[in-house]
Amino acid sequence: MKGIILAGGHGTRLYPLTKVFSKQLLPVYDKPLIYYPLSTLVLGGIREILIISTPQDTPKIEELLGDGSQIGLKLEYKVQEAPRGISEAFLLGADFIGDDSVTLILGDNIFYGNNLGKIVSTAIRENTGATVFAYYVKDPERFGVIEFNSKDRSVLSIEEKPAKPKTNWAAVGLYIYDSSVVARTKALKPSERGELEITDLNKAYLSDGKLKAVTFGRGYAWLDAGTHESLMKASNFVRIVEDNQSFKIACPEEIAYRMKYIDESQLKALAENYRQSTYGEYLLRLIERGDDGH
Repeated sequence: MKGIILAGGHGTRLYPLTKVFSKQLLPVYDKPLIYYPLSTLVLGGIREILIISTPQDTPKIEELLGDGSQIGLKLEYKVQEAPRGISEAFLLGADFIGDDSVTLILGDNIFYGNNLGKIVSTAIRENTGATVFAYYVKDPERFGVIEFNSKDRSVLSIEEKPAKPKTNWAAVGLYIYDSSVVARTKALKPSERGELEITDLNKAYLSDGKLKAVTFGRGYAWLDAGTHESLMKASNFVRIVEDNQSFKIACPEEIAYRMKYIDESQLKALAENYRQSTYGEYLLRLIERGDDGH
């Protein structure tokens, strides 16, 4: 299974913050935004990840994350010259995907909840076509809306920003696809706004009876940090949880250590990169207290 983080776009909704600075590098409390989608993929067991971003932002993200080898990952980068829809990620990443399946996450989406990694890894293992993730929202008309069969919870329909939503279940920015995704994307026609829509791709799978939806129920948080308000909300959420539990959300070094991608000596070396910072102190404390985070 390969992973893709789509971190493109101009971030215009966050102007002037993103006028000269990448949205993916904006702080969500104590970490750059891109740490959160990266951590979701790694928690799901994905170690080969392609990061797609703009010509100006890709070098900055690569400077931050490198090739991923320091935490047991393999990171690659691809430039998206202009935003042409979420599905374009599969065309840009065609060589990277090859004959593998792929999980795509949007670069401004934050997920949190107990056993999140298990839910994602199980969905990856059980995927036989396409799997989308659904979250119950109060304003479904802003999203792709999923309608379920009341008997077996199979997907009946998925509609993009319907005027009259059939349900409150929104498709969030996390998707799993089999190896046919590149060919299916090539067959898509651009929408009226000139983009390759992810909903159209999901409908293609649905028409073949190969679309499944996994729901995030109560106790899970999904945050789209694409506006000033949601960015602040996400920062406050992370701060409250971290302060109460004394564990960090979306700390890639910690996740790699707990998943045994790196050992204690490697974690200590990484902590030295953040010497005299609370982040570095936290990494060292993980070793000192010797707990497993449960």
